[in-house]
Amino acid sequence: MNKQLGVIGAVWGVLGLCALLLWAIYRLSFYALEAWAAPWAWWHWVFFVGWMVFMVYGEGYKGFQKGFSPRVVARAGYLSRHPVWWHVALAPLYCMGFIHATRKRRIVTFSVTAGVVALVLLVSLLPQPWHGIVDLGVVAGLSYGVVAILAFALRALAGRPVDFPTDVPGSEAQAG
Repeated sequence: MNKQLGVIGAVWGVLGLCALLLWAIYRLSFYALEAWAAPWAWWHWVFFVGWMVFMVYGEGYKGFQKGFSPRVVARAGYLSRHPVWWHVALAPLYCMGFIHATRKRRIVTFSVTAGVVALVLLVSLLPQPWHGIVDLGVVAGLSYGVVAILAFALRALAGRPVDFPTDVPGSEAQAG
């Protein structure tokens, strides 16, 4: 039963988090599509290209592929081996590092979340096409992130565990 609970927690953590990110992608897509209806000047195109490169590289590759995604899957693996009922119930939050994480991980997780909320509020004040251009980049970065999470999860399912710090208390040097 404990092994089954752990597997349920790992699957719920990864798929629940992916569902949350896909919901954000879906919601932002409407604003992103509105940008195409607005007239674009050359500076909008210059910003768009630069922003897309920045978001795919900065958020997608550096943020998700090199940090967030492998940690999510490593924490899901740790949860599968050490299930606690309430960690399993809150598995997406567990995998993100909001609960049962080192103090440093919780500080980083809450800080990044607060920063994202602040940026969402600021971007909502922008007129089109700027609002949509920014959201196009965010959609690209988040999409990269979902693919990265699923790729790391499939790798782990194939028997190649993700060697990344889990940041659970008492295992600062441990990898998942």
